[in-house]
Amino acid sequence: MSEFEVPFVTECVRAFGARFGMSRQSAYSFLRQFKGVDFLIEFYDVEHLQSIEDTLDDLVIVCQRNGGQLA
Repeated sequence: MSEFEVPFVTECVRAFGARFGMSRQSAYSFLRQFKGVDFLIEFYDVEHLQSIEDTLDDLVIVCQRNGGQLA
């Protein structure tokens, strides 16, 4: 991971947790388990140019496709 990806992934995890009422630890665990973190790293070049809301929407789709269900 590059020096620019770390703060981006960290902010996405924080925002994801805030959106779904999860602690940062829980949000990170969920995103790791259902490939959200992998997605953020792989597609950093595109995702960091979008709004955080659009990135979170993309994370929801990726996690759902990998078995993650959110309330």
